[in-house]
Amino acid sequence: MKTVRSMVLVSSDPESQKRGSADIFAAFERLLNQYELTDEIQLTYASDIGKSAAVPLVMIYPEAVIYGPLEVSDIPHIVEEHLYKGRIVEEKIAPRYNLSGHVAWLQARKGTLPAENRVVLKNVGIIDPDSIDDYIVQDGYQALGLVFDMKPEDVIKTITDSGLQGRGGAGFPTGLKWSFVRKAAGTKKYVICNADESEPGTFKDRVILEGDPHRIIEAMLIAGYAVGADEGYIYIRGEYQLALQRLDAAIKQAEAYGFLGENIFGSGFNFHMHVHAGAGAYICGEETALIESLEGKRGEPRSRPPYPTTEGLWGKPTLINNVETLANIPPIIRNGAEWFRKMGTTSSPGTKVCTILGNVNEKGLIEVPMGITLREIITIYAKGMKDGNFKMAQTGGSGGSIIPSSLQDTPMDFESYRKAGVSLGSGALLICNDSVCIVDLAVVLTNFFRVESCGKCTPCRIGTKRAYDLLVGISKGQGKMEDLAELETLSHDLIALSNCGLGQTAGTPLKDMFNYFRAEVEAHIKLGICPCGICPMHD
Repeated sequence: MKTVRSMVLVSSDPESQKRGSADIFAAFERLLNQYELTDEIQLTYASDIGKSAAVPLVMIYPEAVIYGPLEVSDIPHIVEEHLYKGRIVEEKIAPRYNLSGHVAWLQARKGTLPAENRVVLKNVGIIDPDSIDDYIVQDGYQALGLVFDMKPEDVIKTITDSGLQGRGGAGFPTGLKWSFVRKAAGTKKYVICNADESEPGTFKDRVILEGDPHRIIEAMLIAGYAVGADEGYIYIRGEYQLALQRLDAAIKQAEAYGFLGENIFGSGFNFHMHVHAGAGAYICGEETALIESLEGKRGEPRSRPPYPTTEGLWGKPTLINNVETLANIPPIIRNGAEWFRKMGTTSSPGTKVCTILGNVNEKGLIEVPMGITLREIITIYAKGMKDGNFKMAQTGGSGGSIIPSSLQDTPMDFESYRKAGVSLGSGALLICNDSVCIVDLAVVLTNFFRVESCGKCTPCRIGTKRAYDLLVGISKGQGKMEDLAELETLSHDLIALSNCGLGQTAGTPLKDMFNYFRAEVEAHIKLGICPCGICPMHD
């Protein structure tokens, strides 16, 4: 697996381009190849650096060194001294007073490397997902063998000490959830993998399941051993037919090799696994609605308590983790809790798989350390904004927070986002430029929740429809200022009174709309205009 030790970012703003940044980039490419460093050093462009007297400039991780202004003739010395010999070229460091605030994010991350460090996606695209032998060659099922030399309590302690938090959006401590199931009364327990990835704009679980199905099987086996369960279910989105096929094949292979079934490895541990395809309802991503669906009932959330950890599938203690959370388990067992804690931040260790969407130059799936910033993701991985300037980003899919540009340098970890009053969510990043209207976006989101609501509780059933109707009226120039007060009340009631996470998160976009973009909403009412020219005013 390719390991990146340094990252080089060449400024590519219009002024830098005028001053020859493309030639500087080409010089780096040529010299990195000459020194045989192309496999160790990642070279890319940085577009959003603001106005700076030091352009063209070059930023180098993990030292957080900024060189500039540079000429092509400077590059051989920087490559030889800094990248080859590891010595910073002090005389070429850009004077601090020549730098804009836009590059402060780099200096703040001194000593860290935001380059992809694949843990969850390590095998994806590397192994043949239809071959158990390929998985075994990549240390597959090694962690399972290790846990049989451990007490179940020690396995849980390792997961607890790692600091792994649920990657489905809530960020609940994984080890703590496992301990609840372990301590729950009863001999019959279940493990469920929540693979009902119905969040719009998210496809990370599908990529994991299609590219590395045995990893999830191994993780569920480890979880079953730790909590005392002998049966597991993978609840997968019905549209993921390729993932379904590969999981079915992987389970058969694991059974044939003795990794699944009775008395695994002569340990006395038994575990059987099943795959269940959902019918496409968004609500079934909520863990108790998922359980209801598994039991053959209508997918509606249960009242809590009791929680699934004590009374879940068919009334038995049940552990439910999502795909990305489980994918972290085998490497944590193999490498130890301290290894995992070396990545990410103190409060949120590890990596996060994110889906990049929206008005950016490059979209797709990345795995980055917890604590990276939106600005870094946009600049480094998305290769900058496609058109216009960054205005906002929605994290975590339809019910995620709407992050304004003022928060793009906030570390993307559970604790930092919680303190900022926003949520990280599942990792779907919808990045929007200044042509996107907040009202139009809110209309789309509330319509989604209106359609997907199961209708069980009144705040969600009535609240999402009423919010949608009010927002449509505002988008058409028919809104009144009193509508804003009602929308704020609806947002509060959805968050506080809804029975499950669907209704609760439905209020989040509304809350953020008023917190960060109120003036834009009021312009639709007071001035009768859509500042972005998107809404069908006066239709």
